[in-house]
Amino acid sequence: MINHARHRRPKQNMEETRRFYQLTVIGHIRSPFGEKFGIPRQSGLASAAVGEVVLTPPFDRDEMVKGLEKFSHIWLIFLFDQAMDEGWRPQVRPPRLGGREKVGVFASRSPHRPNHLGMSAARFFGVSRRTEGLVLHVAGIDLLDHTPLVDIKPYLPSTDGVAGATHSFIPTPPLTVIAPPRVEEFCQNYQNETGRNLRQLLAECLACDPRPASQRDGREFGIRLWDVNIRFRVRQAVAEVLAANLVLPENHSSAR
Repeated sequence: MINHARHRRPKQNMEETRRFYQLTVIGHIRSPFGEKFGIPRQSGLASAAVGEVVLTPPFDRDEMVKGLEKFSHIWLIFLFDQAMDEGWRPQVRPPRLGGREKVGVFASRSPHRPNHLGMSAARFFGVSRRTEGLVLHVAGIDLLDHTPLVDIKPYLPSTDGVAGATHSFIPTPPLTVIAPPRVEEFCQNYQNETGRNLRQLLAECLACDPRPASQRDGREFGIRLWDVNIRFRVRQAVAEVLAANLVLPENHSSAR
């Protein structure tokens, strides 16, 4: 007979059982989003949100990504570094619930988590080598520019996409996005010069309605995509783009 008492862990208080581990940043994200406001609330909502995963030494070795080309999507494990100074919260108000109902932080995607870890699925379409390190090219991202990365894993559709999974978040219908001819012309010229599909990206971001849940129709907002400041307002489920202008190098402050 086994004496289970011999194998039982001794009782310890919370301070004694709490452990601390160190994470190493392996690289960072380059994305179109220089500000938190306007970032899609989940990955995959803006396919035109192309970016780069820059792996820095000693994690930029070619053999570390060997075989990754066989996968169409990858998981990016990252740190919500901009939220660290604000600490964590036991309850939050998810935007998907209208910003009014509180839920436990573990029942949300909030950045205000005990360890400030996040994960994001991104479309993966290649690797290149630069002097700064190894670069993975991705799309459909929902990450702030310069977000620190701590791990990468391949996305497995057979297991990561769980059939029959449910959630309590209420999906909101996308906004209709309209833009005047001068904005359409600006976007086309910008794409011709940079190769960036600004028109599609702003349409995808605004369709998700980035406004705080408490805001009503009619107020003017601004988001920055790459180096472009976009002004818009929403009325009756229509997001109207008012202006698109290049941000001057010395004026990279908030566009809000």
